[in-house]
Amino acid sequence: MFPNDPGLDAAPYMKLSHQPHAVSRLRSSRLERSTRPFLARGGPHGERCGGCRLILSHCLCALRPVVPTRAGVCLLMAEHETLKPSNTGWLIADVVPDTMAFGWARTAVDPALLALLADPQWQPYVVFPGEFVAPERVITQLLSGYGKANKCDADDTDVNVNLNLDTDTDTDTDTDMMVQNPAPASGGKRALFILLDATWPEARKIFKKSPYLNQFPVLSLAPEQLSRYRLRRSRRDDHLCTSEVAALCLGLAGDTLAAQTLEAYLDVFTDHYLSAKQQLKVDREDAVHQRLYDLRLPV
Repeated sequence: MFPNDPGLDAAPYMKLSHQPHAVSRLRSSRLERSTRPFLARGGPHGERCGGCRLILSHCLCALRPVVPTRAGVCLLMAEHETLKPSNTGWLIADVVPDTMAFGWARTAVDPALLALLADPQWQPYVVFPGEFVAPERVITQLLSGYGKANKCDADDTDVNVNLNLDTDTDTDTDTDMMVQNPAPASGGKRALFILLDATWPEARKIFKKSPYLNQFPVLSLAPEQLSRYRLRRSRRDDHLCTSEVAALCLGLAGDTLAAQTLEAYLDVFTDHYLSAKQQLKVDREDAVHQRLYDLRLPV
C-alpha cells in the first residue's frame, strides 16, 4: 500500500506541507523574467503540478522523500534548465534539504553564491570529469576529515569518466514522504558538492568561465553503473544525469540513505513522467515504487 492510495491515512508516512525549495524558487524567478508564457511539451493548457512539474493525474508530490544529510549540494544551473520538466536538479532539492541553486551567467555572479562558497562550515568540491582539468586540481575522494562518515576507498573512485550533467543532447521525451537519516558523526567542514546542471557543452562553458571556482578541488567520479536516465537522449551511456551524479557524491560523503533514496526517487519520477507522456496509468505497487518505499523509516 502507498500513502496516496484511496482511503489510506497518509499521516504516518509523509509531511504534507510543500515549501518551495531552491530550484522551485529559481524557476519562479526565471518565469517572472520571461517575456512570453513558457509552455512545456504535452499541450497548450499547462495543467502541471507546481510541486513536481508533472501533469496532475500523475502527480508525484505525495511520494516526495526528505532525507537530512551532512553534505550539501550547490547547483549552478544553465539558463533554461529550471524550465524543463525533465530536469533532475529539482529532484535533488526535493530530497536534500541543504540544496542551494543559482542561475549561471557569464557576466555576473550572484553575491549569495559567493557568500555560500566563502562560508567556513563548507568544503566545496567542483564535480567535473578529471580528464578536462589540470591534474593538480583533481581528487577522487573527499579530503581527509571533511564531512565524511567513513573513509572512502580510492579504488572505487578512479578518475576519467565523462559526466554529462543532464545529458548531451537536449531533447525532452516530452516529486513528501519523510525519511529519517541521522547525519554521520564527523568533525571538520561539511562537504558541499557543486554540480553544473546543464547540457554537456553548457557545463564545459560554465566550468571554464567561472573563475571563482578555480580555488576549489575538482572531484572526478568513476561510476560503475551506466546511466538509467531515460528522459533525454545522450550519445554516451556513461553520461549521468545531475541527480545520478548527486547520488554518487552523497555516497562518498557517507550519506548512504540519501544516496539510495535519490536513486530510487529518480526511477519513480521517470516512471511517472513516461507514463504521463504515454497516457498510461501509474502502477504504484510495482517494484520501482516499492524500492522507494522500502527506504523510508517511521517518522
